[in-house]
Amino acid sequence: MAGTIRWGILGTGGIAKKFAEGLQSVSDAELAAVGSRADHTAESFAEAFGIGHRHASYESLANDPDVDVVYVATPHPFHMENTLLCLNAGKAVLCEKPFAINASQAQKMIETAKEKKLFLMEAMWTRFLPIIAKVRQWLEDEVIGEVRMVQANFGFRADWLPERRWLNPQLGGGALLDVGVYCISLASMIFRQPPQKIVSMAHLGQTGVDEQSAMIKVSYPY
Repeated sequence: MAGTIRWGILGTGGIAKKFAEGLQSVSDAELAAVGSRADHTAESFAEAFGIGHRHASYESLANDPDVDVVYVATPHPFHMENTLLCLNAGKAVLCEKPFAINASQAQKMIETAKEKKLFLMEAMWTRFLPIIAKVRQWLEDEVIGEVRMVQANFGFRADWLPERRWLNPQLGGGALLDVGVYCISLASMIFRQPPQKIVSMAHLGQTGVDEQSAMIKVSYPY
């Protein structure tokens, strides 16, 4: 794809705003459209970021002929549905993490992208930090020897708001899908092969989601 890439954003929440802000620093990108479930939220978001095309439905955004790729910025449980909507409309997709709620959803998304011959990627921003790019180069050049262990932690203290995404099982809540995916992505990047064994444990809180989780992934058959 040559020239300017025309982006559409599906969703108008906090992460969509951060993406819109970041896209302003990309020289070959144009934020062409935004889609929301209501006209007033689409209009408000578009006014804030100077977006020309405002859509009051996700279907309208997906079928916008002036959009090349869509950033899916909706809550976790809707990633598959929204991604498939855009892929079936002929749009490439960058989907916010976690890519999907489970493996079967992810597989369906990947199979559809292959069938349509369209770009599909998880928006795992940590993969593109300068230091992580340097680590990948070290691994490629074999300057640090064979990696036998990766230790990663990601956590924070959340307020008790059971109706919000972090603690709500209906919105894909829990530590694993919120920040644990960063640690999994890092290990996957470094080992570059599926694990042979996973041992895990979690603390399930009052709402039924994992408020804490931990795992050991073995990627070499010792």
